[in-house]
Amino acid sequence: HPLFSPGMRIYSDSTVSKFLSSVKDEQIAGFLNDWNTDRDHKSRIYVSYDSTNKNCQAGDVDFVEFGKAKVDLGLPIFNVGLAMDQNNRIPLFYELYPGSINDVSQFKFMVDKAVGYGYKNIGFIIDRGYFCKANIRYMDEKNYGFVMMVKGCKPLVCAIIDEHRGTFETRRACSIAGHHIHGTTVKRKLFPDDERERYLHLFFSPVKMMKERCRLEDEIEQMQRLIERSVGQQITFGEPHTRFFDFLYDDEGRLVTALEKTEAVEKELERCGYFCIVTSDNMSAQDAYLLYYGRDASEKLFRADKTFLGSKTARVHSARSVKAKMLVEFIALIIRQRIYCLLKDEMLKLNVRKNYMTVPAAVKELDKIELVRINQGRYQLDHAITKNQEEILRAFGLTKNHVMARASSISEMIAGSENTSFTEEPDDEDEDEDGDEDLYMTEVYDAEE
Repeated sequence: HPLFSPGMRIYSDSTVSKFLSSVKDEQIAGFLNDWNTDRDHKSRIYVSYDSTNKNCQAGDVDFVEFGKAKVDLGLPIFNVGLAMDQNNRIPLFYELYPGSINDVSQFKFMVDKAVGYGYKNIGFIIDRGYFCKANIRYMDEKNYGFVMMVKGCKPLVCAIIDEHRGTFETRRACSIAGHHIHGTTVKRKLFPDDERERYLHLFFSPVKMMKERCRLEDEIEQMQRLIERSVGQQITFGEPHTRFFDFLYDDEGRLVTALEKTEAVEKELERCGYFCIVTSDNMSAQDAYLLYYGRDASEKLFRADKTFLGSKTARVHSARSVKAKMLVEFIALIIRQRIYCLLKDEMLKLNVRKNYMTVPAAVKELDKIELVRINQGRYQLDHAITKNQEEILRAFGLTKNHVMARASSISEMIAGSENTSFTEEPDDEDEDEDGDEDLYMTEVYDAEE
């Protein structure tokens, strides 16, 4: 806010552009080193790691390459990875890497980077996109634990579901309170040549079952309609159609009809609602679920980066500016996450879900606290603090008296200032080429938009 800037100035677009162009890689690395040095390196922590990618049409960003975009616009992309301390709910570090590198390949480098920041006693919480034999063996070599979602299509998961279906779904001892799911734990190897036995936690959710069954029924109906339109044509079907239908053709290769594989459909319906989490350490199904469930915080950070922080479009042109803006966004995410944690802890104390205790709603509510100018250039609060605002302030350890005192000090500061008007900082006439390169902006779009 210009009120708290030197000389009460409003920074111009070109000033912000020059700042983004001036941030060096060494400064970014230095900040991340200092930030992670202050973290607890002795206690056991779980690092939640996730990544996304962004489409880019900027001409001077050298680390963008064509890859597998979440939303393919036919543009090159770059990837963004984010590591978060699951215990303390704090972002630890982030990384930018070319779009042609997939998540599985990058994972080893992320593990090495975490070690480089001084984390020793750690475990990783990762989603099914990182599930592969090489990554699991790499974590075993480094003696790091992991909590990982297993891809549902894996034959191992299907075999476990078929083996244990009907043994735990209604048992009260297997219920996970507050989440409406049941879970059980099985110990076995993930691969035939796996050197260690893992703990596979099998879960059943009635809500998930209903959604998956409805989606499966809709997909089968769509397949049937497509097959009916294709009768009499020379057409060949592949997966997933061949999984649920037997196709009959005439001598000339034209489709005559398709018979539904009733047993295959019923088997698929029976497996709806189940999912599996694998852990390297011995723990209960409830502990495994709560650890992985907490991973939603990193996904919420990505959503906050796109919406709350407005990162769906970067509006920069050079590689240096992209890196600098990602640093600014990372710092903003740290602040945003601190606000989120305080609000969530306060909401747990209230034991009532309040719509205004989310970060965007709380900021919007506090934004209503305004100072208005009265006679003789003095400022005062426009209206009293509302009950909702008091509850939000309480989450930050503040009261309405703190707000009143701060309002008085701001009024005194403005009244005593020689320049009480907010002026825009003038641009330098001798801007070099690097300083104004981002005035001609090319947009970088979030691939998940």
